[in-house]
Amino acid sequence: MVKKIILLPLLAMILSTQAQTPFLGLWEGKMNAGVELRMIFHFSQDASKNLIAKMDCPDQGIKDVQASTFLIKDDSIYLEISQFQLKYSGRLTSDSVITGLFQQGIPLPLNFKRIDKVAQLKRPQTPVGPFPYIVEELVYSNIDKTINYGATITIPNGRGPFPAVLLLTGSGQQNRDEEVMGHKPFAVIADRLTRHGFIVLRVDDRGMGKTTGDVFSATTRDFANDAIVSLNYLKNRNEVDKNKIGLIGHSEGGMIAQIVAAERKDIYFVIMLAAPGENNMKLMSDQNEAILTKSGMPKEYIDAYIPFYNQMLSTIILADEASQMDSVKKLVDKWVANTPARIVMATTGIKDEITETNFVNQFVGQVGRPWFKYFLQYDPSVNMKKISASMLALNGSKDIQVVSKSNLMAIEAALKNGKSKRYLVKELAGLNHLFQECHTCTVNEYTKLEQTISPVLLNAITDWMKEIL
Repeated sequence: MVKKIILLPLLAMILSTQAQTPFLGLWEGKMNAGVELRMIFHFSQDASKNLIAKMDCPDQGIKDVQASTFLIKDDSIYLEISQFQLKYSGRLTSDSVITGLFQQGIPLPLNFKRIDKVAQLKRPQTPVGPFPYIVEELVYSNIDKTINYGATITIPNGRGPFPAVLLLTGSGQQNRDEEVMGHKPFAVIADRLTRHGFIVLRVDDRGMGKTTGDVFSATTRDFANDAIVSLNYLKNRNEVDKNKIGLIGHSEGGMIAQIVAAERKDIYFVIMLAAPGENNMKLMSDQNEAILTKSGMPKEYIDAYIPFYNQMLSTIILADEASQMDSVKKLVDKWVANTPARIVMATTGIKDEITETNFVNQFVGQVGRPWFKYFLQYDPSVNMKKISASMLALNGSKDIQVVSKSNLMAIEAALKNGKSKRYLVKELAGLNHLFQECHTCTVNEYTKLEQTISPVLLNAITDWMKEIL
């Protein structure tokens, strides 16, 4: 699964101007969150000489979220966004460098350098209007009005009703285009499908764009409930053929599609793109092994680390919240004591008590979250056997996040013993987790590739949908 932290959104606070002019200008920081992500500070003054501070993450389309706290004193700054439970504190160490710490659970170093302009990435597949179909920007709510959902619906011109599909994003907060590293895969898919006669609804995740709702205590089950709200909205549109509504889910979105389609009989088809098929504990183990192998890690090191990693996952699941830290710490102590130091350092970065404490804190801080614990205990086969809808499962052969062969084999095994009478499971050669045609096929390559989605995937989706409809 794509693992992404909740990224820093755009900040906007008006401040007094005493001794603040050294911060004026553009500042760029780069955070390693599995992939390298750019973060940009904008410091400027308004007409009244008040300082305005903004921040965005251009690689994920995150912007226009106001800071709950922004303070400057002499050469130091402090930012806080309570909505995302994150903080940043930094100090101006020269006229071109801010050195500081980003904190969203565990403090991580994040420095900013002064830049003249923000580099724009080439993404030639991103659709640009005018479009030969109807585009509507929407906001709708759940039944009790506790969550608003921001979305875009695209509708073919002509007389309906039309078959329709709801797009479901992967893990981590993403906007309705599933934007990552400047790529907008859901915008590309929606454009392709609408041009081929399908209504498409794509929706901002909780805390992104115009969608509200709690994020940090939410699990995939909650996101499935969000999908049901959007599905019901789609069904109530007059342009929609109520008997031909489907779901397309990428990565965790495929898992959400499994949950929803297992519970509802009004889903006509489900398309799972790089979705989990095997138990997610095994998926995470395979993912880590594939990523370490791709990075050039020696097999001896991987063979020592993966069983230890699996033990940590199991420990997190079994331990209650109060004992997670102590339980993982004991396990790490034992592994470090019985494993060659070169292997420990290469796989975990542990070299002393301080780095061991940091490793334990980071691991528990991430894996101990409600979302991750639910994810680790999820078994896709249980829901897939209940689904009666037509099913298409696609994965790229070069995917190292949801390893293709093992997950597709598990999906096919579940469907063979399930209720679906029409399904296709297929591996697409040479494509990565985002279904790009890749070269090194590492996670860090995503941002370097200009292609957003291979035409091979787009053709596979549209050809299959036309066949079953």
